[in-house]
Amino acid sequence: MGTLLPLMRRRVRVCFCFNLLAISHRMPFMKTIMTLSPLLLLVLATSFAEAGKQFETVGSIEKTDPALDALVPAGAKIEKVLTCCKWLEGPVWTHQGYLLFADIPGNRILKWMPDGTLSTFMQPSGYLGSQPFTGPESGSNGMTLDKLGRLTVAGHARRNVYRVEGYSEGAKVTVLADRYQGKRLNSPNDLVYKSDGSLYFTDPPYGLPTQSDTDPQKELDFNGVFRIRGATSQKAGSAPDPGKLEPIIKDLTRPNGIAFSPDEKYLYIAVSDPAHKVWMRYDVKADGSVDNAKLLLDATSAPGDGGPDGIKVDKKGNIYGAGPGGVWVISPEGKHLGTFNIPERVANCNWGDDGKTLYITASSSLYRIRLKVPGVRP
Repeated sequence: MGTLLPLMRRRVRVCFCFNLLAISHRMPFMKTIMTLSPLLLLVLATSFAEAGKQFETVGSIEKTDPALDALVPAGAKIEKVLTCCKWLEGPVWTHQGYLLFADIPGNRILKWMPDGTLSTFMQPSGYLGSQPFTGPESGSNGMTLDKLGRLTVAGHARRNVYRVEGYSEGAKVTVLADRYQGKRLNSPNDLVYKSDGSLYFTDPPYGLPTQSDTDPQKELDFNGVFRIRGATSQKAGSAPDPGKLEPIIKDLTRPNGIAFSPDEKYLYIAVSDPAHKVWMRYDVKADGSVDNAKLLLDATSAPGDGGPDGIKVDKKGNIYGAGPGGVWVISPEGKHLGTFNIPERVANCNWGDDGKTLYITASSSLYRIRLKVPGVRP
């Protein structure tokens, strides 16, 4: 009975909620169920699945500017959702209502359901060679969705960018980019779509065996930011078109996280060079290229483990990104508003649930925090 009672309580709550809806609309109970939208059903199911579930509260919220109060609710807390691996990355909330994230050393993408179920979504997700991988990061990295909801992956140790054509086992994979001017990409790290269907991604060397610019397998002489024009329209299973791949930034030492402002006037790049921990801002031109590079914020001297890595934005243009000590919250003007102090080194973050919950991948664990302003979601 100990295991049945929580289920019985959940069923009571579900029935009670649906009956309230029926009464309020003066409709029979079954008719109410039939008229509820699938999205509402998903939201209700998610809420009930998590009813009564308690996650460990960790870390702290550090305010460095009063403007943080408009973004973080009073009493907000950082929750540890799960611990499973060594180095987690690339969280993305799918249109199907669950979270995917990369276990890079495990060379797999994991799937977390709102009821707490954790499973392997794809393995291998990165390196595909026949010989054992000799570096520390064999898997894939950042992930996003195109406007059709298709999963798009920075292949990292696979050294390409690819799209998964479905969410069922064995779904076809379409390579969107793997070479520039005949030379293999370094190790695509993170990526973001523009509303015109173009895909932008960063390409540092972290997915190479030595993670260095002198790695024998490195073919390009720069660590770039690239754009694939019209990536969304590439047909499933077709080969990448080299003519649509172009570098838009070539002078950064370690380009890493990438995001657009909500109006797409600016492109933000997180630079993870230990000697130059900065966030950069670029004007986006009408043709999709960028210029007018500006230092948005420098965290090189800031205390705390880690540095600039994955970044996301909310609908008011504020930036949330991995930084020293946790997740840094940065205004569109480049002011450090505060930090979500996390007890592990942070890699990335993304919006989930109804869009106001920020999920955070940090070393071995997945964390989350509930905020006031919804994020820009793929």
